[in-house]
Amino acid sequence: MKLGAVTYNLLKDLDVEGIIKVLEATRFEAVELRTTHKHGVEPSLSADERRRVRERFQNSKVRLLSYGTTCEFHSPDAAVRRKNVEIAKQFIDLAHDTAAWGIKVRPNALPKEVPVETTIRNIGAGLRETGEYGAGKGVEVWLEVHGRETSQPKICADIMKATNHRNVGLCWNSNENDIVNGSVKPSFDLLRPWIKHVHINELANGTYPWRELFMLLRQSGYDRYTLCEAADNPQTERFLRWYHALWTELNRPCS
Repeated sequence: MKLGAVTYNLLKDLDVEGIIKVLEATRFEAVELRTTHKHGVEPSLSADERRRVRERFQNSKVRLLSYGTTCEFHSPDAAVRRKNVEIAKQFIDLAHDTAAWGIKVRPNALPKEVPVETTIRNIGAGLRETGEYGAGKGVEVWLEVHGRETSQPKICADIMKATNHRNVGLCWNSNENDIVNGSVKPSFDLLRPWIKHVHINELANGTYPWRELFMLLRQSGYDRYTLCEAADNPQTERFLRWYHALWTELNRPCS
């Protein structure tokens, strides 16, 4: 496994040069650029601007891994879902042009006016369409385990079954509701077939079993990135050095 970072929220006020500088200095290997942040890497970029972004990251020690979008497909309104699918496709084009591996999308609610099963089918349909589009561009689509109701592991498993597309996976999000009787293993085992991306957050949080999570990831053969998604800190570089050290220790196999 490798360690990277999400610009939400710790790096949100840095431009591309600032992000690369601080991540190189702290030995973070990848970044997910969250939309609307100061980096300004958005679908509105021209072809030349996309080329410059791609080359800047390729000439650095930091991989431009993914884009953190806010695209969501749970709305009962077909027009809203269509708009989100088209925006997701724009981010897939951006990822392709800048050599990123994937885009992150999310569920955010189970609308009360329609049955849960209908919402799951709607989300699955949106994911399947974006996943198929991404497959043609060499870009994966990752659904974040997100939302007050939709972050329930069983709901996400049902969404993945409804999606049924090889190019769509889950972004494990290290939520408190992963924990069952002090362990994340039941939730992890349920979702493992689809985990292609991982967000981690406050490693100093003593209530989340980080060492167990990292052990489960290693045992499952997960060899991708775990991305720090932490609150803003006025001492960004110092915090990231501390975070890297703690991640290394928690990820160390116990003898």
